[in-house]
Amino acid sequence: MDERVAAAAYAAAWAAVGRAPEGAGRAVFRRLADRSWRTRDEGTRGLERNLRRLVGPQATDAQLRALSRAGMRSYMRYFYEMFRLSAMPPERILGDTRASGTETLEKAIADGRGAVVALPHMGNWDHAGAWITLRGIPLTTVAQRVRPESLYRRFTAHRESLGMEVLPLTGGSANTVAALARRLRGGGLVCLLADRDINGTGVEVELFGETARVPTGPAALAMNTGAALLPVSLWYDGPRWNIRIHDEVPVADGARRSERIRRTTQDLVRVFEGAIAEHPEDWHMLQPFFERDFEEDRARRARRETAAALEALGTADRAGVRAG
Repeated sequence: MDERVAAAAYAAAWAAVGRAPEGAGRAVFRRLADRSWRTRDEGTRGLERNLRRLVGPQATDAQLRALSRAGMRSYMRYFYEMFRLSAMPPERILGDTRASGTETLEKAIADGRGAVVALPHMGNWDHAGAWITLRGIPLTTVAQRVRPESLYRRFTAHRESLGMEVLPLTGGSANTVAALARRLRGGGLVCLLADRDINGTGVEVELFGETARVPTGPAALAMNTGAALLPVSLWYDGPRWNIRIHDEVPVADGARRSERIRRTTQDLVRVFEGAIAEHPEDWHMLQPFFERDFEEDRARRARRETAAALEALGTADRAGVRAG
């Protein structure tokens, strides 16, 4: 989609969803999810490719398709609620949330230790951020830069309106990692999505029996600052939001810094693995995620490039013959 068209579409959605009756708005986004699922667009195919790792080869295609339909509906529910969140009354956000493990987070903050909350792309992470700030705990997070810049600013302003401090993942005027460390050393809360290696600097871990690459930021920040590393999982239960703050993942021992970070990250991902397996329909991973998929994609590109080069060579040879 053209960047300007995308920016205009998001702006229109933010304006329309806030005004429309909630029942009608949810129905529209549910239909959008079902249309994507029926046509098996790129996002649906990507989701099914990832979900296949969860359900295994023993699951039938029909079972996988039913799961991906629920997954697309959950994914579009996230977008609907993201657009509407700033219009939701605080009592709705607080009252319809079921949370467990909050005492672990609150103790880390009260003790001045700080906490790194690491989340997979599950449920509604924007809602979770709004919920914790409404409980009186400010948070800092990072945002991936998207284009055009106006759309990035809109996403940032939206999250800031919910009480979050948002730092750029890349391209900011200040050192984001240093800023996050300062917040933690001051006893603050840092929340990071931690199951996609967006900038290509992550480590390989095992997830659902396969190799994937995930970011090391949460583990590194916990190791550098002494903050508690807390996995959090999110899922839907009818009209309610669910938040589970899991037990702290201790930083692994070891002589080498890189190995400590890798092992801590693997321990973190093991918690994600269990949480995703319990609520697979709420894992919003539509992009390539497992290394095998990246390798197959690279192999396909190489075959296409080789075929194109051979075709060009054959065309040149035929032209040479005609000229001779």
